[in-house]
Amino acid sequence: MASFNGIVGILRAAAEPTRVRLLRLVHNGEFNVKDLTQLLGQSQPRVSRHIKLLADAGLIERYQEGSWVFVRATADSVLRGFIETALAMIDAEDSQISRDSERAKQLRLSRTEAAQTYFDQNAANWDRIRSLHVPEMDVEAAMLDALGPGPFDLLLDLGTGTGRMLELFASRARRLAGLDSNREMLKFARVNLEAAGLSNCSVRLSDIYNLPFAEGSADAVVVHQVLHFLESPKQALAEAIRVLKPEGKLLLVDFAPHGLEFLREEHAHMRLGFSPAEITGWLKEGGMQQGLYRELCAGSDKKETGLTVALWLAVKAKVPEYSAHPKSKVA
Repeated sequence: MASFNGIVGILRAAAEPTRVRLLRLVHNGEFNVKDLTQLLGQSQPRVSRHIKLLADAGLIERYQEGSWVFVRATADSVLRGFIETALAMIDAEDSQISRDSERAKQLRLSRTEAAQTYFDQNAANWDRIRSLHVPEMDVEAAMLDALGPGPFDLLLDLGTGTGRMLELFASRARRLAGLDSNREMLKFARVNLEAAGLSNCSVRLSDIYNLPFAEGSADAVVVHQVLHFLESPKQALAEAIRVLKPEGKLLLVDFAPHGLEFLREEHAHMRLGFSPAEITGWLKEGGMQQGLYRELCAGSDKKETGLTVALWLAVKAKVPEYSAHPKSKVA
């Protein structure tokens, strides 16, 4: 609980039109400072000052990633509840709020289109692009070792791309499904799977934030080099966790934090890697128990790229069993 003066400070920090707009924007997703200057229509120094005041009051969080500063809603559940209550009182049809929402929607749309264009242009040589980093054979060996022999009844590969992960794990699951939002990628995946004669594998068009599977339906979920392309990686992880059965396994592979800015412009990366603490926090919040964290570093011949591949394995917590007929207490 906050002190009297603490509450006054929180209210004072939020009591300004631009800061209320900013709170509403980051409540629905994280943005970098450049994004927020465009959305709010104000100069960067002015927006940065508003961000500092809100961050000092604990109402938002900011973090540095390469040369970009990102802003997101606070992780504090009490303050988050306070913000949600206050924002819920604003008329959704308010002209300013509507404009902000529309601008944010258009910004996300333009990013999605840029990423789709990138994938369309690189679908044919996607695996070659991936090979520019840690050797894929090393990554795949680590993934096989981490996930274990199974057997799994249903394994999902989110952002399947060319379907390589389906090929890798095909012998360890009765049924495998690869999901991707890019039709060009799926064309190559289907060709690859047919050539490999993998009748237990299939691919389908799907939104990673809204998977066409029931809650608790998958024994294992693989997310390989996907999160750094996403607008909302935390939301995608939450959806992956949703479709997992209790005690189901989530295998996540992505880059550790790095500073290679060219990957944003040339390769459509939204994030420059993820720290162990960030991913672990999201997993814990989703009810996962982390079982493994491992880093695979690029060799000396790849010092210029310097990308480290990080691997997380987590298990969904088992649902507690309760007796339908609890024993009565003896007086």
